[in-house]
Amino acid sequence: MRLLLKPLLFIAVVITLLSVSFKGAAQQTQTYPRITGYFSLTNPIGTWNKDGFKSNFDGDVYTIAFPFGMNLLKSDHFGVSFEVSPSIRTEKNVSKVNSVLFHPGAMFRFKHGFTFIGRMAFETNGRFGVTPVFNQVVVRGKNANFFVSVPVPVRFGNDQPASVGTGLQLGVSF
Repeated sequence: MRLLLKPLLFIAVVITLLSVSFKGAAQQTQTYPRITGYFSLTNPIGTWNKDGFKSNFDGDVYTIAFPFGMNLLKSDHFGVSFEVSPSIRTEKNVSKVNSVLFHPGAMFRFKHGFTFIGRMAFETNGRFGVTPVFNQVVVRGKNANFFVSVPVPVRFGNDQPASVGTGLQLGVSF
C-alpha cells in the first residue's frame, strides 16, 4: 500500500500543476537582459551504473526533488540558469533531505518553446558531474508558463561507480 501512495502523491502534484489556469500570452516585445524564475518538481525514473539499472519505484526507497531557480536571459537564444535542487528521500518510512544539488548551466533557446540546458552538478552528498536537460514549454500564459523537462544526470565521485540517470521534471516559470 505504501508503495502505491508514492506514485499517487506524484500524480496529485502533477494534476495540481496542470489545473493552474493559464491565460493566453499577449504578444509583446521582449527586452534583454531579462530575469525569470521557476519552481518545479523532479521525479527520478532510474539510474544505470556498472551494477545495472535501479528504478526509483523499486523497493522501499523513493526520492523526489524540488528544483527552483533563476534564469538570466541574454537574448531570445541564450541565457544562464542558476538552480538549487533539494532532494527528499523516503526509506523505511523515514523521510529526510538526502542532498542539495547546485546546478548552474547555460541555456540554448530554440523556436517553439524548446530549450537545451547544459548544467554542471555539485551535490552535497559528494557526487558531481553534468546534467543535459531537454526542456519544452507546453502551456504559455500571460504571467507564467508550464514546462516539462527530461534531465539526464551523469554523476561521479564519493567512492561510488559512475552513473547515468533520467527523470521527469514538471514546473512553472514566471
